[in-house]
Amino acid sequence: MSEIGFGSWGIGGKMWADSNDEESIKALHRAIELGVNFIDTALVYGDGHSERLISKVLKEVRETVYVATKIPPKNMIWPALKGTPLKDVFPYDHIIKSTEQSLKNLGVDTIDLQQFHVWNDEWARMDEWWEAIQKLKEEGKIRFFGISINDHEPWNAIELIKTGRVDTVQVIYNIFDQSPEDELFPVCMQYNIGVIVRVPFDEGSLTGKITPETRFPEGDWRNRYFRDDRKQQVWERVQKLEKLLGDEAKTLSELALRFCLSHEAVSTVIPGMRKIQHVEENCSVSDGRKLSQKMLLELRKHRWVRNFYR
Repeated sequence: MSEIGFGSWGIGGKMWADSNDEESIKALHRAIELGVNFIDTALVYGDGHSERLISKVLKEVRETVYVATKIPPKNMIWPALKGTPLKDVFPYDHIIKSTEQSLKNLGVDTIDLQQFHVWNDEWARMDEWWEAIQKLKEEGKIRFFGISINDHEPWNAIELIKTGRVDTVQVIYNIFDQSPEDELFPVCMQYNIGVIVRVPFDEGSLTGKITPETRFPEGDWRNRYFRDDRKQQVWERVQKLEKLLGDEAKTLSELALRFCLSHEAVSTVIPGMRKIQHVEENCSVSDGRKLSQKMLLELRKHRWVRNFYR
């Protein structure tokens, strides 16, 4: 699996007001040309639109491409709240039905990695969801199973990992949110669990392109993420990071990706990509070079505990 994967939330449109299908398809093709062989999507991205765009590309390429998707919670609540009954989120029939729909959208016989789009460790040892996953594996409809951990809750998967029922975890990890290093990553390495890193750019702030003057299109979800004085907060912190640029990383985007890839627990990083320019910039970092210990120690100082999703 390529260490840079294709995060495809943005190409689903809907919450991303400036998404363009023709541009998205070109970006997918370019990524595959440059060696990307892992695409992460979800049934809920554009109500299946992201999956259907990926299906078009899969039919047009000869390269082997591994696709991961996700089952949305039945109650459509993100993140999964503590105390929520499993029957409200991932009942047996919902898991099967959602997987069948994703298979249809993607135009494939087997999903390489099926994931739950939210998670609560209270469900780790419950049988209903596990029986559905086993059935899907036995029928050849999915190869592997993983979860997408709730935003900024890396600890909320450790019990599941210990059950041996999961193959991968997807988690937010970046220069600002370094919390997976505390507990999650050591357990993943101990149990040989694949780690998929999402949001390596903190929804764009770690690219350096979010300034106090930045304006997003009407209807774009980032207006909420960067509301009030949050753009100013981000900009002030990013200015300090820019002082670290040099031989090890020439741009903030490169620094952000190399930070993620420098941790031995990380299997792949899935930055959101909607344009060829994004693809080429991100893929250029996939050269095996990791940040020095000196740089990593410096970046430890930029850890920032907060949750802009709320």
